[in-house]
Amino acid sequence: MGSEDKTQSINNVRMCPMASTCKGMAQKPGSVYLLMLPGFLLVLVGVLIIFEPRILVWLIAGVSILMGIMMILFANFIRKMSEHFSNTSR
Repeated sequence: MGSEDKTQSINNVRMCPMASTCKGMAQKPGSVYLLMLPGFLLVLVGVLIIFEPRILVWLIAGVSILMGIMMILFANFIRKMSEHFSNTSR
């Protein structure tokens, strides 16, 4: 890898809008472990599902309940926003 290749890769990093954010995260101690944590949790859940398939039913039920609650809250938020906009436009 010549000096032109290194300069090109540095310029590519500078052009990326997320470069400064990624650089800041990479310089913080422990941030890599926080990024790896969801991956470890997913692997653990997968292993648990392999050994105890009934967990999958509980996970699906939990996700369905949470999604239902979130959809209700989102619909309520949209309803309030539409009321607000209809009151301000008069």
